[in-house]
Amino acid sequence: MLHQIIQATIGGLMIGAAAAWLLLIQGKIAGVSGILGGVVRGQPGAWRWSFLGGLIAAGIIARLVGVTASPQLGAEGLFVLVIGGFLVGLGTRMGNGCTSGHGVCGLGNLSPRSAVAVATFMATGALTVFVLRHLVSWS
Repeated sequence: MLHQIIQATIGGLMIGAAAAWLLLIQGKIAGVSGILGGVVRGQPGAWRWSFLGGLIAAGIIARLVGVTASPQLGAEGLFVLVIGGFLVGLGTRMGNGCTSGHGVCGLGNLSPRSAVAVATFMATGALTVFVLRHLVSWS
């Protein structure tokens, strides 16, 4: 348990440091959906590619040193992952940002819109866990 708390704390500090660095050095908000959207729309900025490349590299490095975030996915798990990714993308469009943009950067800038967005994310997540653990039978 303590090991998980330490890992989460270190991860949070690294995310905060990366967001602060991007804001201080580039004057940009570290909202992943906005960064990815800029790449897809062909907006200029090597910083976008560097940021996304760093995310991918971190995942690869973690895997190489034996850190895994989830079990292997079967066909059903892959389907759920794809649907979940689509729904997250839809939500980021509807909410004008993602959890990293609103939660890390928006709250840090004391944005009221981000406070509402984060409260919505958290309430929806809590409700989803409650429904899946207590109201839905998976058998």
